[in-house]
Amino acid sequence: MALTAPLFQPLAHIAKVRAAFIARIPGIAVDVDRAAALARLAPSHEEFLSRNGFDPASLATAEQVHGGEAAVAEKPGFYRGVDALVTARRGLTLGIYVADCAAVYLADKNGRAIGLVHSGRAGTEANITGRTIGLMCAEFGLDPADLVVQISPCIRPPLYETDFAKEIASQARAAGAGEILDDGICTGRDPAHYYSYRIERGRTGRMLAVLSLP
Repeated sequence: MALTAPLFQPLAHIAKVRAAFIARIPGIAVDVDRAAALARLAPSHEEFLSRNGFDPASLATAEQVHGGEAAVAEKPGFYRGVDALVTARRGLTLGIYVADCAAVYLADKNGRAIGLVHSGRAGTEANITGRTIGLMCAEFGLDPADLVVQISPCIRPPLYETDFAKEIASQARAAGAGEILDDGICTGRDPAHYYSYRIERGRTGRMLAVLSLP
């Protein structure tokens, strides 16, 4: 698998979590529907995970219905009806697929729990990030001030009508998060490195955001 050097390295300063963002993979034709694109990308995604300390068999993913619900993940698998997952289970890898929407990484700086959120326009309007922070803190007894939030590359104005990344940051701040990070990368401006649903008119691949507690 030929991957370009990562331009976005999430939560690199948090030693107690393992995070990655798999961007565009050169050489794989993804001008098909979502299911077919994911099937073509799966072997390369699994290889990346294995090479970077993640167990592909430990992956927990959300259905991603563009809503406002989150779930507590206790084991690998597919969680229906939700757009975010949180866990305190060590060795479990949370995964979110994106192609213009944001993957929002949530990490307790003391390594007690993590969360991963899919938030585009609709999810942001539903305050999925704020709601997931609330679930995380209630479920695991965390102080939101101990949370680090990082927003992945996503589409932004002027290529998109709304700045949902800015709103995600505001929601995280309102929920009490202690540190909020956003590199400001626009997926639509760099299709050589990122898949963009809008720029590629819906026929494209998906980046994979992953997060785990080693």
